[in-house]
Amino acid sequence: MKPIWTAALCAVLASHAPALLAQTTWKLATGYRAESFHTQNIYQFAREVEKASAGQLVIEVHPNNTLFKLNDIGQAVQQGKAEAGETIMSSMVKDIPIAGADSIPFVVGSYKDAQRLWKLQRPGIEKHFAARGMKLLYAVPWPPQGLHSSKPVRGLADFKGTQMRTYNQTTTRIAEMLGARPVDVAMVDVGKALAEGRMDNMITSALTGVENKVWGPIKYYYEINAWFPKNVVFVGSKAFEALTPEARASVLKAAADAEARGWQASQALAYGATEELRQNGIKIERIPPDLDQEIKRMGEKFSREWIRSVGNEANDIFVPYYMPQ
Repeated sequence: MKPIWTAALCAVLASHAPALLAQTTWKLATGYRAESFHTQNIYQFAREVEKASAGQLVIEVHPNNTLFKLNDIGQAVQQGKAEAGETIMSSMVKDIPIAGADSIPFVVGSYKDAQRLWKLQRPGIEKHFAARGMKLLYAVPWPPQGLHSSKPVRGLADFKGTQMRTYNQTTTRIAEMLGARPVDVAMVDVGKALAEGRMDNMITSALTGVENKVWGPIKYYYEINAWFPKNVVFVGSKAFEALTPEARASVLKAAADAEARGWQASQALAYGATEELRQNGIKIERIPPDLDQEIKRMGEKFSREWIRSVGNEANDIFVPYYMPQ
């Protein structure tokens, strides 16, 4: 016969067993391949959350548009169809205009500048997310956009009459401002377009150049760091608030670590991809100072236009950004 205290303890444990064993599962949707450095970072974030929460929270990562398409992920999380998600911030511009701050060309010139811009942009993004029932977790940039060219570029005149690959309204406008002819080419068709002589230059990351093996037709790569587009990871507010305080703390800690790790990975990837272009015969150069100044003036023009279209929230970002450091 069990002692009375043993029986009582068993009864208490039995009554609390569901709580002790309770496990919450989040589905996190992303439109990027499992091999992407962004997705790999998310996988590590998920592992760290599960470990820190002692298995209380499990995050199932669904990459490559398998749960929702990239541009639909934000809405899916808002509607509770997925607990969490990742998307490129520029895909949210229609609903949240200040999400476009990091896609304005020729404003940010380094990772340090990009981090400073994100620090100024983040409070507004958090406010808009909260109003839509979402909580921002972290953001990580892609490697910066550089200039790939089949011919050397020494000034604006070198763009005139060339065929520049474009893929959205901004890149089309850049081509027109530079005097180039816009050529709409999907990323999967870049190699074919180069081989067929349908494009002479393009603004995209060194990583994209490596993935498309652009060496041969492309002879030069200029590290103009045109912009640093960011991916953002977020969770539905209801899903987050349903966690215990300890689990919420675990998520936020893992998110902060993922952001720091992701920025470092992006920078390492940018350097590695640039070196791979070099090893395959592409000349890595800086644009001449005069052209650099012309490009910066274009960036100021783009940012002024963006501020006028977005309003006061844009001022909250760019007025302090342009203040002397």
